[in-house]
Amino acid sequence: MALSRNKKIIIGATVAVLLAAIIVISIFATRTDTPEVAVSTVRSRPELKSTVVSSGEIRPIQFMNLTSEVQGRIEEIYVIEGQMVNKGDPLVRLDPNQLESTTDAQVAALQSAQTQITSAQNQLSQAQQGMNVAQVAIDNARQGVVTAQTEVDRAQVEVNAANRELKRAEQLLESGVIARQEYDSARDRLENAEVSLATSKARLESQRISVKDATARLKQQEVSVTDARNAIDRANRQVDQQSAVLRGQRSQLGKTLQVAPINGVIAEIPSKVGTFAVAGLSTTPLLTIADMSTINVEVKVDETEIDRVAVGQKAKVKVDAFGEAEIDGEVLQKTPLAVGKSQTSGGLSTNINVQEAKEFRVVIKLVNLTEDLQNSLRPGMSATATITTETAQNVLTVPLQAVVEKRPEASASPGSEGNSGGQPQGGPAAPGSGGGGEEGRRGRPQAVKGVFVLDGNKAKFIAVETGITGDSDIQITSGLSEGQEVITGPSRILNTLKEGDIVKKQERQAGGNSRPQS
Repeated sequence: MALSRNKKIIIGATVAVLLAAIIVISIFATRTDTPEVAVSTVRSRPELKSTVVSSGEIRPIQFMNLTSEVQGRIEEIYVIEGQMVNKGDPLVRLDPNQLESTTDAQVAALQSAQTQITSAQNQLSQAQQGMNVAQVAIDNARQGVVTAQTEVDRAQVEVNAANRELKRAEQLLESGVIARQEYDSARDRLENAEVSLATSKARLESQRISVKDATARLKQQEVSVTDARNAIDRANRQVDQQSAVLRGQRSQLGKTLQVAPINGVIAEIPSKVGTFAVAGLSTTPLLTIADMSTINVEVKVDETEIDRVAVGQKAKVKVDAFGEAEIDGEVLQKTPLAVGKSQTSGGLSTNINVQEAKEFRVVIKLVNLTEDLQNSLRPGMSATATITTETAQNVLTVPLQAVVEKRPEASASPGSEGNSGGQPQGGPAAPGSGGGGEEGRRGRPQAVKGVFVLDGNKAKFIAVETGITGDSDIQITSGLSEGQEVITGPSRILNTLKEGDIVKKQERQAGGNSRPQS
């Protein structure tokens, strides 16, 4: 039976309403189940820097701790903390009275020793004069010996001649040729010659004795000269000793006034006027000077990042006291020994806490400092250093949170319920890292590093290779091209996202609100 026209209209309207209801319900159901994701466009950057950020403090090139080297009460301190000083400027003065008295006594002792030298030199002069006189006496006595020996020889000749004449006279007397008187005269001449010979011999012996006496006197004078010279040597040594003691005393006296050994800034003055300073094992600290001719920043870098830091790398340093102003720096030193975060100093420790995080000390030299800035920096100021460890030019980048690791089965089977396993990476890592080890040896596929790109309204996983890591972006060396849209979050959705999942792109409106785009 044919339906009436009204019934047909009613049936058609009912079907239309049902279809509309089904469509509306489907739309709302889709809007409820489809996740909303944030996306970012792959873009090219002219430069990407990988940096290490670490905090520390301003450190001078060296500290000089001045301590008291002499005892005495501090009478005056000429400087205040934070004051710039030049080499030679007076810093601290101690009471010098006791050391001045000791120095005066030592001056008197030195003068006495110098007087002994003068006396010994006079004795030496007298002994040398006596030795010269003795030498002249020896020369004269030796000349007398020569003369006496000549007289003896002449007397001997006369004796011999008188003997011959006496013998001839005796023969002539016996022959009756001469008279007795001539014989007696010849005998008298012999006797006179013998007397003269004896006299000459006595004079010769006397001259020889004079030579011996003069030689003995010369030896005595030589001994006197030697003694005088020894006395001078002893006096000279005494003078040298007293001079050395006097120099020491004057040095001690000079140390009652401490002057700046270098150009720098007064970092600390622990002593006060009126304090009795002592020297020795428990010497009194007077003040500390910081050599600010070269200023460094000493920071501590975490053990996970220290391998990226190298000597010579450039850095930017911000000092808390100067706000956002940046100072150029250069890595000067990287110590090889780790320091536990609970330790106050570096070095090897016998007690190793393997659970404690370790840090390494890095020294950064500040460069290109203006005079005003250099004079304004003070030791101990807090600073933050950003060390540029690597730089790349004209690179493709994506946000750090866009890079995840997924297992092939998870990305290849969108409907599988297995472990989707991807974790956002905070920095570059070798492809396939994090999925090896025991699982790789058991034959399970390793995790693949990649990103999810927006393909229409679906998520598509693409494996990528990464380069250096910046502050918020990471370099993509292969797998993506400029202009593609990659999914960056939220992390709760990105961590569970699978290949082919339908997603909705978030759009940010004015005022910070976002709305989904189907």
